[in-house]
Amino acid sequence: MVASARDPSLERLPLATDLEGPLTPGPSEEMWRALLLGTDPRFSRTRSWLKHVPSEPRCKMCAAPFGGLGSPLMHLLGRQRWKKNPTYCTFCFSVLESSKGGAEIEASFLFADVRGSTSIAEGISAGAFRSLLNRFYAVAARVLVEHDAIVDKFVGDEVVALFVPALTAEAHARRAVEAALALLRATGHADEGGPWIPVGAGVHTGVAFIGSVGEPPVSDLTALGDVVNTTARLASAAAAGEILVTHPAALASGLDTSTMEQRDLALKGKSESTAVFVATLTTPVTAQHVA
Repeated sequence: MVASARDPSLERLPLATDLEGPLTPGPSEEMWRALLLGTDPRFSRTRSWLKHVPSEPRCKMCAAPFGGLGSPLMHLLGRQRWKKNPTYCTFCFSVLESSKGGAEIEASFLFADVRGSTSIAEGISAGAFRSLLNRFYAVAARVLVEHDAIVDKFVGDEVVALFVPALTAEAHARRAVEAALALLRATGHADEGGPWIPVGAGVHTGVAFIGSVGEPPVSDLTALGDVVNTTARLASAAAAGEILVTHPAALASGLDTSTMEQRDLALKGKSESTAVFVATLTTPVTAQHVA
C-alpha cells in the first residue's frame, strides 16, 4: 500500500510499484537490514506521535492504535493488524512484503511438527482430523504471537516461525526457546493425561536471507538459507515432547545446558552431523527469563 502524504509518521519509502508515478527501485539491502534489525530511525519517530493517538491495544512496534477513536484513522493509513502477527500493524511490514529484496541477518527459527500425524489421521475421520489441526494452528499462532514471532506459514501439520531483532532485539534465540516450551505446554505435554496432540520442535539460530519472495502483488515475507533447512530437519527428528536446540541457539539464548541431553544427528541432506541439546518439559531447562 502506498502511504498517504498526509501521514506525518513517514518519510516516503521507495516501493517497487508506485501508483503515483513511474516504477522506482525497491528498498536497498541496507534499508531491509535496518528494518529487520529495528534500527531504522522511522520507527522511533513514528512511535513518538502515534503513542498519543487513542487507544489500546497498539502495534508493538509503532504504537498505532488498533482500538478506540484512533482505529478508523489507522485503517485509512494502512495500519491495521498484520496477518502474520496481529500485535503489529501492516504498515510496519508492508514494504517488506510488497517489494523485492531482503538482507542477510542473524535471526532464530522455530519449526514445530505434529508427530505421527499419519497414524492420527488413520484413526479418526477426515473432519475430526481437520478440526484437530485447526485447533493446533490456532494454539500455535497464539503462542508464537505472544512470544513476538513472525508466523511464517502453516504447512500441512507443521508451523514455521521467525524471530527477528526488529521484534525481539537481541533476545530472538531466547524468545524462540521460550515459544517452543510454551507450545509444548499449550498442547498438553505437561498434563497428567498426556498431550491432546503430539508435537516435536526444532530451534536454530544463524544467518539467513530474510526478504520478499515472488512477484508483487503475489509476494511473501519469508526466510531462506541453510539455517532454515536445518531447523526444518530438526523438527522432523524431534520426538513428541522434545525440542532439539542447536548449539548456536542454546548459546545465544543463555540456556543452561549443563544437565541437558546431547545428541549428534545425521540430518537428511546435511554432509556433517548436527550437535543438539534436547529440551523437554520434564528436564531442568533453565535460562535467563525463560519460563
